[in-house]
Amino acid sequence: MSATVASRKTFLQKLLDGVEVVGNKVPHPAIIFLLMSAIVIVLSQLFHMLGTSVTYQVVDPVTHKVLEATATVNSLLTAEGLRFIIISVVRNFLGFGPVGVILVAMVGVGLAEEAGLIGALIRKIVAVAPRRLITFIIVAMGVLSSVASDAGYLVLIPLGAAAFLSLGRHPIAGLAAAFSGVAAVFNVNLIITPIDGVLTEITNDAIHLLNPHYSLYLTANIWFSIVSSILLCVVCTIVTERVVEPRLGPYHGDATVESATTDPVREALGLRYALYALIGSLVVIALLALPPGAPLRNPETGALIGDSPLMNSLIVLIAAVFFATGYAYGRGAGTIGTLTQAISAITKTFSGLGGLLFLFLVISQFLAHFNYSNLATIAAVNLSDLIERANMGALPLLIVFVIVTAVVNLIIPAAIAKWAILAPIFVPLFMKLSTSPALVLAAYRVGDSPGNVITPLMAYFGIIVIFAQKYQKDAGVGTVVAMMLPYTAVLYAVWTVLLVVWYFLDIPLGI
Repeated sequence: MSATVASRKTFLQKLLDGVEVVGNKVPHPAIIFLLMSAIVIVLSQLFHMLGTSVTYQVVDPVTHKVLEATATVNSLLTAEGLRFIIISVVRNFLGFGPVGVILVAMVGVGLAEEAGLIGALIRKIVAVAPRRLITFIIVAMGVLSSVASDAGYLVLIPLGAAAFLSLGRHPIAGLAAAFSGVAAVFNVNLIITPIDGVLTEITNDAIHLLNPHYSLYLTANIWFSIVSSILLCVVCTIVTERVVEPRLGPYHGDATVESATTDPVREALGLRYALYALIGSLVVIALLALPPGAPLRNPETGALIGDSPLMNSLIVLIAAVFFATGYAYGRGAGTIGTLTQAISAITKTFSGLGGLLFLFLVISQFLAHFNYSNLATIAAVNLSDLIERANMGALPLLIVFVIVTAVVNLIIPAAIAKWAILAPIFVPLFMKLSTSPALVLAAYRVGDSPGNVITPLMAYFGIIVIFAQKYQKDAGVGTVVAMMLPYTAVLYAVWTVLLVVWYFLDIPLGI
């Protein structure tokens, strides 16, 4: 268990310590997912024998057509199910998104770290930024990182831990602050993000079930998103400094602050070279994206946001920028002399990913088995139908909808997949109660994000555990869940209150 301050523990600290102890008694995350796969296999056979099925309307995220679908429980113990388990292992692993994301991203990020650029940037940030604003800055950077899809998990979360360590603060608190910004506030931002386009289109397709002539604009939630982003950055900052850090106490682990191994003059030169490389990289990306007909624009619509090569290649572009800046820094600082040394640095980074890749192999099999069985879909639809039959007023139903979304999020963390199931049920239901679809979408954002940081089914949860183990060797699932639980609870409460206030004041949610 994490070290805590010598003063008498509060009830909340004792509760979270208990959560951590219980959570860390569970086996290695890989074993947990193997056991969960076994449970899914048994349940799939049981419900298959009972003939369990549901019929529902769902929005196809690709064609945006509203379809009537029937989901039956597929047993994984039939001949067909066993064939699926056996022959899909490689396909499941290769199709698991985080595998490609982390391998591609670490080409650039790994080089930048080995060259010393990451450490130099952290020292520069710590030296320039006011110490009392460091937590807020880290959380805010995490919130903004949703523009770049999954990059925040791989870059900002370890950076947050390292920044806290360099200030003499507990690095796991820095990890928690960054993780809260990246994942718990994922569905809102100060600007339009790629996921906004998909969620809006799914909402519009659900609207068209009742009114084919009405649609939401992409900016339908922009004011709510901006206010939420700022408010939740403040909330996450307060939770970090008032709850998480006091519970963790002073850091007594083995990790040490990365000290500058190069001459300050060479480091400054390296940072200057990195700046030049950054500017050059951004100019190249701008030339590939901004002119009419540019390669990174959608070839049919010319759009840059949404379904466009720019949005679909963000991880590659980010890796390329880190590679260019990391190599430039290395040449200037004298830590990287040749391309061969750069490749060796990348290889060294990849050699440390073995445990993570094995965990991804196991997680990908569990998710494939769970999706094949249709158990998650049937549970979500039945829960939604139960709420629909409750015959509530608009505001109570709105709050219940937030709770339903939060519960479903524990088993279906993917925002798009979950909304594709819930939107055709709840958007028409609220429209019948004269409630704006934009408000329903805002409520979905509230229910979807905060629980991301406590569900082991979230694709990057295993990475967070591994990041934590760098600073606390005995860290496990319980450590992360106990650390992030205060964020989830407080964010759900504050965000729901904001939604209710917005509802009563009838403030425009967007444009």
